[in-house]
Amino acid sequence: MVLFLIEYFNLNNSIFNVVNYITIRSGLALMTSLFFILIFGPYLIKFISRFQSEGQPIRLDGPENHLVAKKGTPTMGGFIILLSILISIILWSNFTSQILWPCLFIMMSFGAIGFLDDYKKILNNTSDGVSGKNKIVLEILFALVFVLWSTYLNLDNQTLLSLPFLKDAYINLGIFFIPFVIFVIIGSANAVNLTDGLDGLAIVPIMIVALTFALICYLAGNVIFSNYLYINYVPGAGELTILCGALIGSALGFLWYNAPPAMVFMGDTGSLSLGATLGAIAVMIKHEIVLAIVGGLFVVEALSVIIQVAYFKSTGKRFFLMAPLHHHFEKKGWPESQIVIRFWIITIILAIVGLATLKLR
Repeated sequence: MVLFLIEYFNLNNSIFNVVNYITIRSGLALMTSLFFILIFGPYLIKFISRFQSEGQPIRLDGPENHLVAKKGTPTMGGFIILLSILISIILWSNFTSQILWPCLFIMMSFGAIGFLDDYKKILNNTSDGVSGKNKIVLEILFALVFVLWSTYLNLDNQTLLSLPFLKDAYINLGIFFIPFVIFVIIGSANAVNLTDGLDGLAIVPIMIVALTFALICYLAGNVIFSNYLYINYVPGAGELTILCGALIGSALGFLWYNAPPAMVFMGDTGSLSLGATLGAIAVMIKHEIVLAIVGGLFVVEALSVIIQVAYFKSTGKRFFLMAPLHHHFEKKGWPESQIVIRFWIITIILAIVGLATLKLR
C-alpha cells in the first residue's frame, strides 16, 4: 500500500523513495508486526479467551505437570500472529509481485485448517481435533493449489532440486516435482506443529529459520549476489524477504506472551500456517534441502513420532519414553526451560550450517 501511495502521489524523487529498498521495507515490516502484537496483544488475547472458558485442552497421556501448569491457557494465538503479518504485508509489500501471493495463500489456508482443528478441540473440550484423515486431505488440496499456482508463474528451473554445498548441482524432478512440493509443505507444517509442545519451544526456531531465509530470499532475488554465490536466481524473490521480516517480527512479539509461563498458545492455527509458509518460501527459491537443514529440529521432532509409532506397532514397546522428542526429555527429568533453550541453541547451530551452504559451493 505504501509503495502504491508513493507512486500515486509521485513521491519517488523525495525522501520517501527510500521505501523502495527491500531491506528498508523488510525492517519496517518486522517492526510493524512486532509492535502490533506488543500493543494489541493483551486485547487480542483477552478477546480469544472469551470463547475458551477452560483454555486449550491438555493431553491426558502427556507429562503430568502439564495438566496443572498449562491448564486454562488459551490457544488460537496463531490468529494474532497471522493478523499482524497480514497488516504488515498490506503496508509494505509490492502488490504487483506475483511470487508473494501463493505463499500468502498457503499461510492463510493452512491457518484455516489449524483454526478448525483448534475450534473443534475447544468446542468438545478434548485434545482430539479434526481427524488426521480429513486434515491431510485438506492439506494436500491446498498444497496442490499452491503447486498449480506456482507452475502458472513459470519460474525458471522450477522442477530442479538444488543440492547444497555443490556448485551448479541439480536434480531434475520432472513430474515428481508436484508430489515433492506437496510433501515439503505438508511435512514442514506438521513438523512445526509437532514441535509446538512447550512454552516458546517452536516460536523461536520459527523465527531463526525465517531470519535465515530472509537473507537467502534477498540473495536469490539479486542477480549479482546469486551469480556470485552460485545459487538459483529467482526474479522477485526479494519480496519474500518482506514476508520473512513480517514473520520474524510477529514471532518476536508473540514470544513476549508465549514465554514461560505462557499467557497464550499459538495452537494449530499458528504452527500449521507458519510451518507451511516456511515450506512454501523454500520451494519458491529452490532451497528445500536447506530448509531441512536449518529446520532440522522440526525434522527430528517429526521423525521421533514416526519412529515411536513404527517401533510400537512392530514390537509393542516404546522407543522413546514419549514422543515428540521434547516430551521424552521431560520424562527423563529435564526442566522445561532447559529443553527449550537447548533446542534453541541447536537451531542456531543448524542455521549457521544452512548459511554455510551458500558459500561452500
